[in-house]
Amino acid sequence: MNKPLILVVEDDTSVKNLITTTLKAHGYRYLTAVNGETAILEASSHNPDIVLLDLGLPDTDGVSVIGKIRTWSNMPIIVISARSEDTDKIEALDAGADDYLTKPFSVEELLARLRVTQRRLLIMKDESVAEASTFINGDLRIDYAAGCAYLGSEELHLTPIEYKLLCLLSRNIGKVLTHTFITQNIWGSSWENDVASLRVFMATLRKKIEKGENSPQYIQTHIGVGYRMVKAE
Repeated sequence: MNKPLILVVEDDTSVKNLITTTLKAHGYRYLTAVNGETAILEASSHNPDIVLLDLGLPDTDGVSVIGKIRTWSNMPIIVISARSEDTDKIEALDAGADDYLTKPFSVEELLARLRVTQRRLLIMKDESVAEASTFINGDLRIDYAAGCAYLGSEELHLTPIEYKLLCLLSRNIGKVLTHTFITQNIWGSSWENDVASLRVFMATLRKKIEKGENSPQYIQTHIGVGYRMVKAE
């Protein structure tokens, strides 16, 4: 099995050399980028398995790079930054980063974070393969493999966003999913306009699967918090 492909986004030559030398010594494949524009280009062109991202880039803030990548990919992003304040960590994690490593860091800690992320990737892959291909809840049926959903014997004509929302709710049936969690999974970000869009798409989805607005059978609203798919009676 090939080692993951790592994209190293770092403009400090000494830190970049330390990281790439470490990766090379442990058999990792890697790409490098010295600014945000190149990072986004490399990420979209090569689809790396993991991104190691510095926040203080010469052309843009690393947080904006996270946000842009999250609009089209859930690839793991580990921030490596000299910014050690909790507010900086929270901002990066809220933008979609998976982990945060503060400079200066030890080579051993970097490798440990990579191993943890690799294990997470393998678990996600195994769960994806093992996942049941069909979900049934009352009259609602989702064929994940075919990308179709049905209510009774009728196929539902859903937009791509509506279908993604339905799948996300079904895979977390019984759990209240916050607005932030849902928008991060659907759009890769959680800005105010994303939450507004979520309400619109949820309303159109409900019209297609619920019998009436005042008697929700499948999707329950938790005002100010989020939504939950309930088990149909």
